[in-house]
Amino acid sequence: MIPGKIDVISLGCSKNLVDSEHLLRQLQAAGYRVSHNPKRITAETVVVNTCGFIRDAQEESINTILQLGQAKRRGRIRRLFVMGCLAERFMADLVEELPEVDHFYGKFNWPQLLADMGHAYRADLASERCLTTPSHYAYLKISEGCNRFCAFCAIPLITGRHHSVPIDELLNEVRHLVDKGVKEVNVIAQDLSSYGLDLTGRMMLPELVDRMADIAGVEWIRLHYAYPAQFPYELLPVMASRKNVCNYLDIALQHISDPVLTKMRRHIDREQTQILIDRLRSEVPDIHLRTTLMVGFPGEGEREFEELMKWVKDVRFERMGAFAYSQEEGTYAAKHYRDEVPEDVKQERLQALMDLQEGISQEIQENKVGQTLRVIVDREEPQYYIGRTQWDSPEVDPEVLIEKTRKLVVGDFTDVTVTQALPFELMATPAGRH
Repeated sequence: MIPGKIDVISLGCSKNLVDSEHLLRQLQAAGYRVSHNPKRITAETVVVNTCGFIRDAQEESINTILQLGQAKRRGRIRRLFVMGCLAERFMADLVEELPEVDHFYGKFNWPQLLADMGHAYRADLASERCLTTPSHYAYLKISEGCNRFCAFCAIPLITGRHHSVPIDELLNEVRHLVDKGVKEVNVIAQDLSSYGLDLTGRMMLPELVDRMADIAGVEWIRLHYAYPAQFPYELLPVMASRKNVCNYLDIALQHISDPVLTKMRRHIDREQTQILIDRLRSEVPDIHLRTTLMVGFPGEGEREFEELMKWVKDVRFERMGAFAYSQEEGTYAAKHYRDEVPEDVKQERLQALMDLQEGISQEIQENKVGQTLRVIVDREEPQYYIGRTQWDSPEVDPEVLIEKTRKLVVGDFTDVTVTQALPFELMATPAGRH
């Protein structure tokens, strides 16, 4: 146990990670030694930034807190603080059930943690962070909350209404990131599509991306978590014309059957979804679409699931993830629908959908064999350098395993020639002269 040191453990999504990075910077400025390594806890104070989105994430957060509570009882740590989405959602229950925690903070009042430790929050550092990612890429959270109120989603219960970070603050944050060596900015939000509506009454994502692309040193901009309904089509010419905006969009579609979409309260139907996909692919050449789909939602019978399978086979998403519906306390679905699809059926459907996607991914990956692609080198391993193309987001998308035929520098861009394709990986060799 190292006095004067604080370990921050960040669970859940990259949006949580950004909050943890801002907290780390504030703690560092207050004079603490800080660390973000959940596998090696050495500090006298530990802060857990929890996730409360779905049941599995909640269980992970609770288990982490319980393990740290045991460490506290054994004298391995002195203070334990909990913040974030789980604390925001279930504060009263957690306070009663987890007395080993010294204090709980919600999603937005974590600056109070600093005050409770005797330090004021420094507004002049609001754009600064201690990066926990490799130094060449970072996440940029442009808004919080959501106004869509999908039937299955607990996010609005945790984060409240959608509110955007002012554009000048975001641009200032990007400049700070570039000064720290960041080359790749992964833009994130619960709902990218609505960015700016609460500030100006208009969708400002196209303007934000265009102005970010002007910042010297920003070599890749990648967009995550757009919402399909009321999509800002003005974004597409920006993506097509700006060379440092990746031809990549993460847009969760959830389903394609109209009855299921209606029960999900997704504010879009099959025809509108297909129009959106067609425009994305026609106006942004070579775009790779990542989507997330859900199986087992109330009202999804065999007919609706087969419609989903056929649609996925026809549309051929370059990147796709899926999960089985779980009923979340307080959501519209939990209040109004019976969780009627048996768990074993949900898992069978999930496996069938992912097996289908694996075959599609293999075919799409094979089309890249022989091509020379620009990649960013993320890390070096004993046998390979590991990189990513513009179509690959960190952590979730395929990687490129690059043969060590010459020295490469982690964090640099390089051209590679693809030699072999696997469903979720590419094998490559450095292009050009060796």
